[in-house]
Amino acid sequence: MNGLMMEYPLTLDRIIEHAGRMFPHKHIRTKRPDGGMHDYTYADLHRRSRRLSAALVALGVEPGDRVGTFAWNHYQHLEMYFGIPGAGAVCHTLNVRLFPKQLAYIVNHAEDKVVFIDASVLPLYEKVSAEIGGVQHHVLVNAPPDIETTLPNVLHYEDLIAAADDNFAWRSTDEQMAMGLCYTSGTTGDPKGALYSHRSMFLHTLGENQAMGLGLTETDVVLPVVPQFHAMAWGLPYACTLAGADVVMPGPHLQPAALAELIESQQVTVAAGVPSIWNGLYHELQAAPRDISCVRALVVGGSAMPRSLIEGYERELRVNVIQAWGMTELSPLGTVSKLQRHHLGLTEAEQLDIKALQGTPLGGVDLRIVSDDGVELPWDGETMGELQARGPWVIRSYFKREPTSEHFTADGWFRTGDVATMTPDGYMRITDRTKDLVKSGGEWISTVALEGALMAHDGVLEAAVIAVPDDKWSERPLAVVVRTAEGGADTDELRRLLGDQFAKFEIPDRFVFVDALPKTSVGKFDKKVLRARVADGTL
Repeated sequence: MNGLMMEYPLTLDRIIEHAGRMFPHKHIRTKRPDGGMHDYTYADLHRRSRRLSAALVALGVEPGDRVGTFAWNHYQHLEMYFGIPGAGAVCHTLNVRLFPKQLAYIVNHAEDKVVFIDASVLPLYEKVSAEIGGVQHHVLVNAPPDIETTLPNVLHYEDLIAAADDNFAWRSTDEQMAMGLCYTSGTTGDPKGALYSHRSMFLHTLGENQAMGLGLTETDVVLPVVPQFHAMAWGLPYACTLAGADVVMPGPHLQPAALAELIESQQVTVAAGVPSIWNGLYHELQAAPRDISCVRALVVGGSAMPRSLIEGYERELRVNVIQAWGMTELSPLGTVSKLQRHHLGLTEAEQLDIKALQGTPLGGVDLRIVSDDGVELPWDGETMGELQARGPWVIRSYFKREPTSEHFTADGWFRTGDVATMTPDGYMRITDRTKDLVKSGGEWISTVALEGALMAHDGVLEAAVIAVPDDKWSERPLAVVVRTAEGGADTDELRRLLGDQFAKFEIPDRFVFVDALPKTSVGKFDKKVLRARVADGTL
């Protein structure tokens, strides 16, 4: 027997319609390239998103066509998040930090029909435009009217939407329609596309706003530092709009001082970004204190935040840190680490230990850990296994690729490539990526744990640990360290530090001190580059 409930497609136009009716007065503020602030409301967002949808249809965009965005976080990009799917098309976010070869590959693989380009990154796109085919229109955003460009078929964003219809009828009529496309960073092989549906992103939005998720409300002021070109800005544009939260967009201003000023002046309550961003902000606040007591949740994702940095924010700055874990393939949010009621009687140190975990799965995400031979492992907080996931916002295949056993199990779970443990009460801890683990003499060594311990030293700004070949042990860990400006640790100090926490075989044989660590386009340590430098003898 089926239930007698209405058919109500879970499409993203429902979110912007809700915000336009319920929260028309709430604000979206963007720091412009010139440093000033642009301020408008959800009513404006609603109206202009409709216009954008109408304008795209007038350009010949058909349902299912891919439309690229090559832009920073700002109100126009937010309009694209609704206007492109509202036209029945697919919002394909392009990472402005990609290598030219990767950018050309992704645009061609996606077969983008239209691409929106920020004026500030136009030169980056122009470098590869000759290698890109199929794009029929290039739309410039925040560009002066007399800007010169080598691109063909150029339009200006405001001109495009100026005469479009405010009353356009949304084309997103089926919740199974594709709405978004994000590519993985391609650290191994070519980038792979995750193609989201309206239904999956709507459910992801509800999941993100669960109380044990990020729990956004109408009283929040949210600063998405995570770029809109990275995993749909972790779903925050949709979660904020559904909740009616005020939004502060940083534009291209991602330097620590600029972020500190934005948080203080805009009274931000929730800010989200990768650990390298919050590491820089922490040191900025130590050097030039600001009042950021307005922040109720500093959300961290992309990679694990060192426990020492969490402790610094919590004890010194009185800021609540919330770790989260996810992947492009999970739309991206999978877990959030919040204290539960039974944790309130624990010591401060024990509570920090829990906050340093990646958290519990959101309602709607199933997780399991599995051994090399496919046996499901216990949730005892100690046993490590490959982390696998399934749920309504987890991909079942990559765009234009048949599912393979490398990424999907025979019984329908996604293989994340992470190695993790699960505690009896459901808290997940990433111990490493499968490709980053060090196997020394048959024993596994976690690079994540070593990095966290090293960055707890006052003289260490950043640290990355990689596996290097060894004739005797097969592999050994190598630590690459960036010292703080105030001075720094030497090899003997770091050995002593690790000796108090790790077995002797786990301690790196060699420590290399560098001025800066290479990072991927989403701010993670680029261990592929470090391994290449070891191989060619430059490290």
